[in-house]
Amino acid sequence: MPASSPSGSPDGSVEQQQAQMTEGAAVADEVMAALERNGVSFVGLPGKKDAKKEGSGRGGRLQLPSTVRIDIPASNPGRAALKVWEELVNVLRKDGADPAAAFVHRKKVQHAEKNIRDAFMALYRGLELLKKFSSLNVKAFTKILKKFVKVSEQQRATDLFSQKVKRSSFSTSDKVLQLSDEVEALFLKHFAGNDRMVAMKYLNPQQPKNTHMITFLVGLFTGTFVSLFIIYAILAHVSGIFASTGNTAYMEVVYHVFSMFALISLHCFLYGCNLFMWKSTRINQNFIFDFAPNTALTHRDAFLMSASIMCTVVAALVINLFLRNAGASYANAVPGGLIVLSAGLLLCPFNVFYRSTRYCFMRIMRNIMFSPFYKVLMADFFMADQLTSQIPLLRHMEFAACYFMAGSFRANPYETCTTSQQYKHLAYVISFLPYYWRAMQCLRRYIEEHDINQLANAGKYVSAMVAAAVRFKYNVTPTPFWMWMVLISSSGATVYQLYWDFVKDWGFFTPKSKNLWLRDDLILKNKFTYYISMMLNLVLRLAWAQSVMKIRINKNETRLLDFSLASLEIIRRGHWNFYRLENEHLNNVGKFRAVKTVPLPFRELETD
Repeated sequence: MPASSPSGSPDGSVEQQQAQMTEGAAVADEVMAALERNGVSFVGLPGKKDAKKEGSGRGGRLQLPSTVRIDIPASNPGRAALKVWEELVNVLRKDGADPAAAFVHRKKVQHAEKNIRDAFMALYRGLELLKKFSSLNVKAFTKILKKFVKVSEQQRATDLFSQKVKRSSFSTSDKVLQLSDEVEALFLKHFAGNDRMVAMKYLNPQQPKNTHMITFLVGLFTGTFVSLFIIYAILAHVSGIFASTGNTAYMEVVYHVFSMFALISLHCFLYGCNLFMWKSTRINQNFIFDFAPNTALTHRDAFLMSASIMCTVVAALVINLFLRNAGASYANAVPGGLIVLSAGLLLCPFNVFYRSTRYCFMRIMRNIMFSPFYKVLMADFFMADQLTSQIPLLRHMEFAACYFMAGSFRANPYETCTTSQQYKHLAYVISFLPYYWRAMQCLRRYIEEHDINQLANAGKYVSAMVAAAVRFKYNVTPTPFWMWMVLISSSGATVYQLYWDFVKDWGFFTPKSKNLWLRDDLILKNKFTYYISMMLNLVLRLAWAQSVMKIRINKNETRLLDFSLASLEIIRRGHWNFYRLENEHLNNVGKFRAVKTVPLPFRELETD
């Protein structure tokens, strides 16, 4: 793209930029006029009467100052590259070029438009909350006065109070209504193409109504899963595959693939439980995670995902076992086909099976894997915390990739992916990755926010990496020295994690709290629940102790123990999730934070 040419690029030509500035000036003029009509004043800006007017038949429109530029923070690699490209183009065309006509890439303009649209949406939401606040206060005063009349039987005093309330500013003022109408009209004109339905989808998004079909499907898949699981258990018992003398190759292959899907399904189920509890306790998780209410998952959706995954997995288990008993050579292709089907569904571009959620998940995973190059949002580090509890899942994925992508299922040499030195080293790296990603996110937040707590949080994940490295070394070299090193490093990391769980993430152990060992504000009514949760979190944090015990059991029992411990860690994480968002919600309430802050994409250049 010949962007360095003043007239050769449609994205950065002087004519187009002047048109964009003219259109932006018109929007700015309308917004400022609407705000001024509703009593909003501007500091440090010229009044409308003193503002410069454009020539060439464009009189009456506000001329934006030449010192104002579109400013989109370079919060990810793409925006950073865009900024470098703009700087390079502007340097090449600096001689003789008008500073007011600097090159601005089309993508940057699109980001600016999106920011302005989000700012309108946040403003509209704030105005809606003010309207609700006003009506609730009027209703509250009315009920209080009715109660007062009932108790005191002083109707005259009540009438005086009632008249005072009705004449008060919050009851009689219509500025909020007027400003809300103005914002709606501006949004309708500039961001919705005068289509009111489109505008209200943005300004007042509504969660889709719950249908009985989802509940029916959850029940159907759950019942099918139970039936298929019983069939599989009977077939497995008859085949003797779980006996100590059973088919080791079957367990080595099937265990990894189907455990992977079982852990995913369990996590989805617990997330559904989280969503149900958050809704029951009026915790606004969509606002905390910045999810759109009209596309965000509900607890029924999460339960449907969990049930459908497990139903499909157990059906594949039954088919695989039937083929094995029939002597089919392609029986092991069934787990591989399940993986391909799942990957295809995740990447499917069609609007089926929660496309917005799937794309959001992939976007968050991209942000995590490329930490610290992407700005860290609440959803990003919350998902990264989930990954620290899914290390067994990542190891199962590693085995599946090795086994199927290398074509091992044809000759069935499963030992290739379990005994090779490269495999062991890769397992070591995978044990590190979630903690590394999370530590990098903490460092990124420390650089941006200068919050020393982020450095301390990064230290927690570094201690977890050290403990994982020592445990890996102990598995390779099980000597008394390394056993003691495991005890020391893992105990230190566990104490660090427990402190952060209870004090930082859950907000407990607040000094001089009216609730012993807890915090002042609690959402759950029964305080005993919090104490039980603390004990449960403590016990499940000590699951690493089984790696030191070296219990003598056969391979199948070892697999079952590993799966059980992985499931317990996911249960601990699902349990942790509720209290983490409870604390975040209470912090938002304490800071009166009900609308997200959207910085406008402009900055004023420094002038001599």
